[in-house]
Amino acid sequence: MDINDALGACGVLDDTLSDADIKSLDEGGFLRIDEALTPARAAAMRDRVEELARIEGDDAGIEVHKEEGTDRLGDLVNKDPMFDICFTHSKVLACVSHIIAGEFSMGALNARNALPGRGHQALHTDSSNPVAPGEYQFVNSIWFLVDFTEENGPTRIVPGSHRLGKFAEDMMDDPKDPHPDEIHLTGRAGTAYVMNAHAWHSGTQNNSSANRPAAFAFFGRRDLPQYINQRKYIRPETYERLSEAARYILDVQGTTEFSPPDFDRARASSEY
Repeated sequence: MDINDALGACGVLDDTLSDADIKSLDEGGFLRIDEALTPARAAAMRDRVEELARIEGDDAGIEVHKEEGTDRLGDLVNKDPMFDICFTHSKVLACVSHIIAGEFSMGALNARNALPGRGHQALHTDSSNPVAPGEYQFVNSIWFLVDFTEENGPTRIVPGSHRLGKFAEDMMDDPKDPHPDEIHLTGRAGTAYVMNAHAWHSGTQNNSSANRPAAFAFFGRRDLPQYINQRKYIRPETYERLSEAARYILDVQGTTEFSPPDFDRARASSEY
């Protein structure tokens, strides 16, 4: 199997992306996908993210990193099958394939919950090095588990910044400041945005009285290290339920040894 076989098995066709979709990805660096999740699925994922945060307590987000003013979760691949859609959705995968234009894998499936009055970030990319236009290595996807509004801290992005080959700090006095060209990614719960991860983006401050949770599926070129080593984290029960195509997208195909990290062993699998 190669990535084209996996994409085909997930329903990606030659016409999955329209010309307008491709133009949005190429020029703006992002694409909005309405109703990527049904309202019921978005609500169920929201409830599960909140439940997992309570279960994990101080360990929440330890697989990735913690961020003041937010609740973070990592390794959602192993924590509920309902999150599988984030790395098997045909249109999302078509976008990733278009941007990376080669073999890729999903390197992380996490959640970020911006708390009331918090969540503002500096504009950044999800790459440690700038890249030339067309040599893109990473793609991120944002899954709205509640409505994203101007009030509750939506993601902001600077359209076209993925083609600059520079970081925001190279061109701005303070990347936490508003950028004159930024737009806010808003939409109903169940909306997904696929974003060239080399575009400048960040969370904004949640000025509402409610939490603002979202899931993030992060993809990268297959020859680069995954953000979370999926082979290291994959659990036997997860591996068994995944299709061959899903295993390939996670780059865990052929796994025969399972050794979750020590901190994860302490949490009974029944909690998940």
